Amino acid sequence: MSKRRRRKRRKHMLMGFILFLTVTYGLLALGTWAVGNLLQKNRETEQGVLSETLNLQKLSSKAAVLTDLSTGKILAEKKGDERIYPASLTKIMTVVLAMEKLDNLDDTTVLDGDMFRELYAQGASMAGFAPQDQVSYRDLLYGALLPLGAECCEALARVCDGSEEAFVKEMNQKAKKLGMKHTNFKNVTGLHDKDHYTTAEDLSLLLEYALKNQEFYEIFTAKSHSMAPTASHPEGFTVYSTMRQEMEQNGISEPGILGGKTGYTSEAGLCLGSLLSLGGKEYILITADAPGSHETEPSHILDAAEVCRQLSLIGS
Repeated sequence: MSKRRRRKRRKHMLMGFILFLTVTYGLLALGTWAVGNLLQKNRETEQGVLSETLNLQKLSSKAAVLTDLSTGKILAEKKGDERIYPASLTKIMTVVLAMEKLDNLDDTTVLDGDMFRELYAQGASMAGFAPQDQVSYRDLLYGALLPLGAECCEALARVCDGSEEAFVKEMNQKAKKLGMKHTNFKNVTGLHDKDHYTTAEDLSLLLEYALKNQEFYEIFTAKSHSMAPTASHPEGFTVYSTMRQEMEQNGISEPGILGGKTGYTSEAGLCLGSLLSLGGKEYILITADAPGSHETEPSHILDAAEVCRQLSLIGS
């Protein structure tokens, strides 16, 4: 065989190989697109069924939003865009922002006495620390989310930015970045201020973002946490999730509620940001301005249990 014919043959073989690869990759790409498109249609169909079946209007909370955690899609809502007061759900922003700013959660800080006097005067909920206690940042984070410790929130703000005012400025900047267009923070605790407001939709955006942080997820779903020894607690002490405590005290047993953050002021009513899990999927539920107080039945948690019931019926 001549050199010319050999070169021509190699050229034909190379072109054939290139054509084979092109066709193969084209078929793979087409198959991938088809499967992805089918999965997307299935998800949209399923979410459409959920949206048509779920009914949040029967909840006692005046505002509520249910969101698919994996997609961020709102499945059902009730006055989700109306202004509400967030009460202690504010601390979701306080904690996730502090987490992002702190380099080492095992570092410690000493709690100043001056902030305790102001918080006591305002009737803020406390985790149980005392002035001059030396506390790790991690324990402050747990103290802020589980027992709603206002002293923990104030301490985190001072550690991160030197003052509550400076930290609140960053909270509002973060809210804008997250697309929380109807939110304005005035403090780190959620104590009532007429200019401290949000919506259930905005809080859903915030909690969706926060739960992507693994450390936050672990704290948010924890039932309790053991604090390291301090000057006021030489043997340490344990804090508990306010939501879990209220569930136990009122005989509410709902395995679909993975975790949650409660809130209350007389102006905000009973509020709850919760993480639900049913049928292998996770959902965010924000409920706000439910009737009652700390002394009444927990209508905000009963609302979460009702949504779990609806989700289980849809899946059955």
